[in-house]
Order: sequence, then structure tokens, then C-alpha cells
Amino acid sequence: MSQYLNPRSGALHPLGLPRWRGDDGGPLLLTPGRGMARDEIERSRRSLWRYRAALAGDIAEPITMGEGCTPLVERAWGDLRVQYKCEWFSPTGSFKDRGACVMLSFLRQIGIKSVLEDSSGNGGSAIAGYGAAGGLRVKVLAPAYTSPAKIAQVRAYGAEVELVEGPRENSQAEAIRQSIEIFYASHNWQPFFLEGTKTLAYELWEDFGFEAPDAIVAPVGAGSLLLGLFFGFRELLGAGQIHRMPKLFAAQPLNCAPVAASFAVGAPVAIEVSPTIAEGTAIKAPLRLTQMLQALRETGGGAAALAESEIVAALRRLAEQGLFVEPTSATAAAALGPLAAQGRIGPRERVVVVLSGSGLKAAVTVAQLCADKA
Repeated sequence: MSQYLNPRSGALHPLGLPRWRGDDGGPLLLTPGRGMARDEIERSRRSLWRYRAALAGDIAEPITMGEGCTPLVERAWGDLRVQYKCEWFSPTGSFKDRGACVMLSFLRQIGIKSVLEDSSGNGGSAIAGYGAAGGLRVKVLAPAYTSPAKIAQVRAYGAEVELVEGPRENSQAEAIRQSIEIFYASHNWQPFFLEGTKTLAYELWEDFGFEAPDAIVAPVGAGSLLLGLFFGFRELLGAGQIHRMPKLFAAQPLNCAPVAASFAVGAPVAIEVSPTIAEGTAIKAPLRLTQMLQALRETGGGAAALAESEIVAALRRLAEQGLFVEPTSATAAAALGPLAAQGRIGPRERVVVVLSGSGLKAAVTVAQLCADKA
């Protein structure tokens, strides 16, 4: 039976009691799942709930809007043939719908009726959207610099919004302060969010004929996408459904690259940060940095830090191929060139790039960047 696990102390806690952190104040994980076999897929469901057998919590009545089952689109990138996983097809426009729907479904099942989230945009949109679909009251704290389109989306779902001045960390600090009044359903802290993002691994497994791709490049901020992939493929490996893990690569803007910097020296390090157009990755000190480094090392992957000019060039190149994404997503595509040049990925490999969010999330910014080229 699944339980909450404190990775620092090893302490275990039952799932039935509402929790978002350990007794020592640190983030929790879930004990590893058993994985699943292909004949356990609920093929009549066209959503991530087709992988219900792999999910913890025995969720009886999920909050669902058809999340998951996003397309793979193949395009050339130099000598590489890349499969783009278009997560912007998710109902609220980003991969975070995977985590939001599973986390809120579980929390609603154990009696939570109101939730608090802090987010720079996509997480807040997902929690607000699925909260509305599930009849939950939602409050979102967001940095004052967040793209107006993302804030407008959160408000449209009926969520209460409070904008917080200063860096991204200020929103989290304020949310923790307010957590004594409303349950903190943070996509960074609550481990059931990772339970939802791990379904991307199961979906890619099915997409590739029940095999793992050779390499996956993902944009990384707090790490829920990277860790979801790691946990999901690790479960599939343990269940004997795949023979090896895919190499996982974290793509970050050079202006805010704690994972890349820490991976380069082999241990967590503090960094200085600057503003970046990839606002979804602007996390100076991610909570789960240790686990992210483990995921990169154990899969033989790595990390890339991209200059703002490289991200912009990738954004434009994707658009020219018909792929309209927000700058955060373009960071992953921008990493392809450096990784290929280093010999980390090759033209014979099956490479997946996760396009995490729609360009409509930052339409004004994208329009300006494309106009500047003209």
C-alpha cells in the first residue's frame, strides 16, 4: 500500500490524513508504485486515467477533462529526428494538468474542499481549472510579474488571485504562511502532483510500442516534469516492462540554472539568477534538487543551460515548423543543438522533446519576439 515517504528521514505517513510536507518541514514523496503491465491499460479511457492501475490512492471518482493522450509530432532538427510531445493539448494548456487532476482528485476524495496554490502561471491555471471542474474553492498566489494571459485564465476559472511582489520565492513563502488557514495544495510540495506527471512516462511507453525512447529533453524549473518521467519509467523498469531507462536531460535558461550548475559540480550549489523569458523555469532553489540530480545521474542524462538568445531562436524555429509554444517550452528545443554537439544524443536515437505549454500562455511576449526578428 502506498504511503507518504520522507526522503530525508525515511519516515512513513498514511495517505488518509491531509499532508503537504513532513514533520521536519521538508517535502515528501510517495513510496514507489508497482508499475503496471500493458494489459492493465483501460483502453476505453482516452485520458491519463487509462493508467489508473499505476496510480496511488485508489481514486474512485477522478476529476477529469480528458487530460493526457497528447500527440507526438516528428520534425527534423539538424541531423536529429525529434518527436515533440505536445503537452499544450491539455485542457488548460500545459502538462501541469496531469499533476493537477490526480492531486485534486485525491485531495477531494479525502475531504479537502478548499485549496491554496502558488504559481508563476501554468500550475495556477491547472489548479484553478481542475478545482472549478471538481467543485473546489481555489486561491492562487502568483508573482506580480506573471504573464497577464495566465492570470486572466486563473481568474476566468473563478479562483481568487493574489499577486505577490518580488521574486518567485516570495509567493511560496506567503503561501506557507497562509497554509494555516487553507490546505496548501502546492504543485511543488504535494507529492500527488508527481503521481500525475508520472503518467507522461506511461504514455510515452505506450506511444513507443511499449518501449522507452532513447532520450527525453524537458524544461525544468521545480522539477515536477523531470521527476514524473523518472518515477514513471523507474516503475516500468521495476515491473519488467522496459529493459532500460531513457536518458533524461534537464533544459534551463542560463539566467536561472540551479540544476545545470549543480549537475556540473556533482552536488547542490547556490546560484545567482537574472530575469529570463522562460518564466516557468525561474526557480532559484528548487525543493527537490537532490532528487533531480539523482534522476539525471541514474539515467545517464544531464543538463543544459541556454542563453536567452538561444531560447528565442528555438522559439522562432519551432513556430516556423508549426509548433507555437511558450518560451519555457522552447528551452527544451534549444538544448538539442548543444546536446548533439556534445555527443549526448545522436541522429539514430529516438529523442523526445516535451513541449510543456502553449504559446497562447505568453502570446504578447511571443508576438514581440517574433516581431523583433522581422
